[in-house]
Amino acid sequence: MRRLAVGLLPLALTACAGVVPSGETSSAPPPARLPYETAQPVAGAARQIPPAAPTGPASGYAIPRATPLPAMAGAAITASTDITTAAGQMLRRGPSISSLPIAPDDARSALVAFRLTCPAVTKRTDASGLTRPEDWRAPCAAAAGWPDNDAARFFAEQLEAVQVGEGAGFATGYFEPEIAGSRTRAPGFDVPVYGRPADLIDVDLSQFSPEWAGKRVRGKLKGTDLVPYDDRTQIEQGSLGGRAPVIAWAADAIDFFFLQVQGSGRLRAPDGSVVRIGYASQNGRDYTGIGALMRDRGLLASGQASMQGIVAYLRANPEEGRAIMRENKSFVFFRELTGPGPLGALGYQVEAGSSVAADPKFVPLGAPVFLSMDRAEPNGLWVAQDTGGAIKGANRFDTFWGAGEQAKVIAGGMSARGLALILLPRGSYDRLAQQAR
Repeated sequence: MRRLAVGLLPLALTACAGVVPSGETSSAPPPARLPYETAQPVAGAARQIPPAAPTGPASGYAIPRATPLPAMAGAAITASTDITTAAGQMLRRGPSISSLPIAPDDARSALVAFRLTCPAVTKRTDASGLTRPEDWRAPCAAAAGWPDNDAARFFAEQLEAVQVGEGAGFATGYFEPEIAGSRTRAPGFDVPVYGRPADLIDVDLSQFSPEWAGKRVRGKLKGTDLVPYDDRTQIEQGSLGGRAPVIAWAADAIDFFFLQVQGSGRLRAPDGSVVRIGYASQNGRDYTGIGALMRDRGLLASGQASMQGIVAYLRANPEEGRAIMRENKSFVFFRELTGPGPLGALGYQVEAGSSVAADPKFVPLGAPVFLSMDRAEPNGLWVAQDTGGAIKGANRFDTFWGAGEQAKVIAGGMSARGLALILLPRGSYDRLAQQAR
């Protein structure tokens, strides 16, 4: 989804790869306690999702709180001198996976998602420096025939937990929004949904120097120079001038802004038909999370620290709201999705409650991760299948919750902190320790 990619003010702060996540970094201050967070913490609680679809404080929805498991201490290794990757951080052996609070359904879903990523993890280079393609061959071969009803044993026998740095995790959430839209322009549907522009150039800088590995820039040609591509303001004022196809029309600029933050979504037409769109590219401009910006300016009162509060302010102050949204110069281009989706950064379908966006320099894409947070909803196993523009650094994750009202509320209010562990093929830690020596 690129970011498909979504904290304190999570929705406005994250964007995933399919989406371009706009989250905060793990150094952000703890979020204010929301008025409907009434549940008592449970030590080491496994994932818990309230059955009723919540709609806000008035719904009586009690966010399930939890006490995170303690981080690992003691001896640590550093397997690389490159501190911009996980291998260059302090690494500690994690606890036995069989000792972790993992619900059977959670393990089953994670195993299904892990199988899906195996064709990628056994071939692609791991930018985190933690694994090699051949490391994943044995667990992937085992996963192919492993019974789903015994999934917890698969993870316990085939993988091992590793803690990166202090293991201090920060998780936000994203979802697949549905907004009013139409394939054709009509009265009330005049916000263009652009496809990838023909003149947008994407440059992989690693082709020019190894020190730029993993870095890309996007822009357009002006004469013989590569210059920055049009920003959000220019595009919204019509600068593309036929350089990009319009694949659909949205009814509301604010709704479309937040769909761009998510990186994919659904457009529902007046006749009930639905067009599903996914991330195609982005204009190369830096992402700015407007939730953090509004918070810093004192525009959000206590209790407004949610997607719903941000949207309410933007609608109550339309001119100021438009200017605030344009401070996020990033602009996402879409393509229509006709098959399964939404799709994550690996090109596979992301699944609600199983797929998480992460920074590939700190988590091998396709690897399972375990979260033990101060909210119970994200606790348990996930598989890193996506990335996001604001999902950067060690132990920073963006959890995917699917579509619908419940997914919107959980993702829009998700800001959880606690312990994060990466699950790697057995023997990885010992190999990394030997590499460190």
